[in-house]
Amino acid sequence: MADTDPHPPRHPRRARTPLPLPREVALLLQGGGALGSFQAGVYERLDELAIDVTWVAGISIGAVNAAIIAGNPPHRRLSRLKKFWYTVSGGMPNVILPEIDPVREVAHLTAAGVVAGFGVPGMFRPRLWPAVLMPEGSPGAISFYDSAPLKETLNACVDWDLLNEGPVRLSVGAVDVESGNFSYWDTRGPGGNTRIDARHIMASGALPPGLPPVEIDGRWYWDGGIVSNTPLAHVLDHQSDDMLVFQVDLFPAEGPMPRQMTDVYSRTKDIQYSSRTRQVTDQYLRLRHEHGAIKALLDKLPPDLQSDPDALALRDMLDCASVNIVHLIYRTRNWESGAKDFEFSRSTMLDHWSQGRDAVEEVMHKGDLIARNIINGKSSTFDLDEPDHLKEKSA
Repeated sequence: MADTDPHPPRHPRRARTPLPLPREVALLLQGGGALGSFQAGVYERLDELAIDVTWVAGISIGAVNAAIIAGNPPHRRLSRLKKFWYTVSGGMPNVILPEIDPVREVAHLTAAGVVAGFGVPGMFRPRLWPAVLMPEGSPGAISFYDSAPLKETLNACVDWDLLNEGPVRLSVGAVDVESGNFSYWDTRGPGGNTRIDARHIMASGALPPGLPPVEIDGRWYWDGGIVSNTPLAHVLDHQSDDMLVFQVDLFPAEGPMPRQMTDVYSRTKDIQYSSRTRQVTDQYLRLRHEHGAIKALLDKLPPDLQSDPDALALRDMLDCASVNIVHLIYRTRNWESGAKDFEFSRSTMLDHWSQGRDAVEEVMHKGDLIARNIINGKSSTFDLDEPDHLKEKSA
């Protein structure tokens, strides 16, 4: 696919005071299937604003986007993201639809039905025989689709040598089927670097019962979203310097009371896969506040007590680096249902992509608040809870 942009940006690149970036800038990408093109739109707008990401971490489709970003040089990342998303959204005609909710809802459900029946190009395809007719223990007996096409697509979109040895750190997570434990593979991991290839990305997105588990070094793995759909805790646990985090959530934790059964299905999925991101961020901000108070007390001790082994051990436990977390949350359209994560039509993909760009633009209108925190070494979370209102919660 050519490197030209088939859909021009809705916002031109704007001249603005550059954000004073800390040494670590992390982009965290949730799982969410077809909603993942929202993340691609986020990255596109961050790139236009010259916000250079040093660490990408992802679960499921977030792992796919993260691998494409880390596995390509800066000038090629967007073209490879577009190659992936235009491939997986190419299974049905690209129809321009009027912005009328009932019309969009019918098209949305029809497209999701096509995916259920025929799979997604470059990602997964239906198996020839039903699971009940397959040999016990075989991939076909424990999954409805074959994910082999995803390996070919990933190999076409990712330079694995650059991904593992290049400047951008990559972390992806999955769950061990037999132990139930969560595992992270990290190209800069504290226990030694992991050589990541297509298997790790496929394992992170192997959501049962649709897709089969993936074997890596004698262990079998399923989609990490079963345990936690956000890599936030992993990144904050291994933070080594002041950090700016863009947390891209595809399932909103907050939402309206359901009014019919289709709303129940959609709302249940939102709650399940939002992974309580705000709860995690609140917990880490509270810890930063407590660590800061302990450090202030240790600094007031006389020199002989400051050098006491217990005081030194306590100081080593403190994490006083600042972290500012910017939440970028996908807002479900009125016409979307619980099938929104496997509706891969071209028109919906482009809509998600555009929303990702818009989410960054809306937040960066208030970028001076984020910049102030970075300069002052202050820790906070930022959430665009309504148009043109950036809510800040400090440590």
